[in-house]
Amino acid sequence: MNEKILIIEDEDTLRDSLTRVFTREGFQVVGTNSAEPAMALLQDGSFDLVLTDIILPGISGIELLKWIKDAAPRQMVIIMTAHASLETAVETLRSGAYDYVVKPIIHEELKQIVKSALKVKALQTQNVLLQKQIAGSCDLSRIIGQNSDILQIISRVKKIAETRSAVLIVGEVGTGKRLLARSLHFSSSRADKAFMAINLRAIPTHLMETKLFGKASEPISGWDRITRGMLEEANGGTIYFSGIELLPHDLQEKLFNALEDQEFLPPGRTQKMKIDLTVISSSNLELSNLVSTGQFREDLHRRLQGVTFRIPPLRERKEDLEPLTRFFLQHYAWEFGKNINDIAAESLADFNTYNWPGNVRELRSIIERAALITPENIIDNRHLPLLAKP
Repeated sequence: MNEKILIIEDEDTLRDSLTRVFTREGFQVVGTNSAEPAMALLQDGSFDLVLTDIILPGISGIELLKWIKDAAPRQMVIIMTAHASLETAVETLRSGAYDYVVKPIIHEELKQIVKSALKVKALQTQNVLLQKQIAGSCDLSRIIGQNSDILQIISRVKKIAETRSAVLIVGEVGTGKRLLARSLHFSSSRADKAFMAINLRAIPTHLMETKLFGKASEPISGWDRITRGMLEEANGGTIYFSGIELLPHDLQEKLFNALEDQEFLPPGRTQKMKIDLTVISSSNLELSNLVSTGQFREDLHRRLQGVTFRIPPLRERKEDLEPLTRFFLQHYAWEFGKNINDIAAESLADFNTYNWPGNVRELRSIIERAALITPENIIDNRHLPLLAKP
């Protein structure tokens, strides 16, 4: 059992007693005497359950509960109170607590409530994964096009999804690399497992190692403050690296060793962790060119390019402009609650003469804006500033 419990109780004897009880039950437990250090712990790491007194020095248990629910709506919280009343019970439950317990604490009763809360949390997690699976099962149908390269990609996804081979996706910004990565995952036998996407373009270089491999902070109250990295979070599922070319050279070596050995040593641990991952990477550059200039490791390149997909830019698949446009038009008409059912022939003709530097993402944004501003049931160049003529 690896569940983590955070106990906030200003009475030292009770806090120590509860810590011993739940430690014997196999939980990892850390205790604090007020809300402020608890908030710092919650910001720095994750807990499966929070058990807090309602009356605390400084910030109260109810205020802490509301703060927790604002930051993490699915966090399980149980409130302890020495002053039971209908008003307190209503406020506690309305604020998002799973349950509340009246002091003096009966250990067996509290243990059952905690175990019940963790079972509900596990079911909620399974439900989220199922929702992702259901949503993701439609992703392949959202790869829209009549272009021969796109049709070939769709065909290859169906064949490759079960192989668990590493996949490298190459394409310009906005061509749909993330959509293809999701399609590969949700078409595979790992569809009910985690799909963790890492956009390396959005992560400062000095934080990349922590994001991938985790970190260990200075222990508090004898508990090692460990933040799990994405490799650990994705274990058993799929990890998707967007912008893999941005990974620094030292982390390229570390990632290669982890993938090659199928294990790594997480920070703060004494034993290596086995990892079982489907690895999908994408880049808007040809990694082979970066290998030849020494900017990317050849061994990691070989490890990542088990199967390579190249997504053509929109300017090279003009036959897909109309079906894509009509797909986005239907989607945003439904989202905005509007009766938009067509786009002017003149606009479609002008689309064919435009170069689309932002690719499918740019087309989607243009149709979204047009659907939002038009008061009519047809979109034309008046609603498309990009194509509007003076």
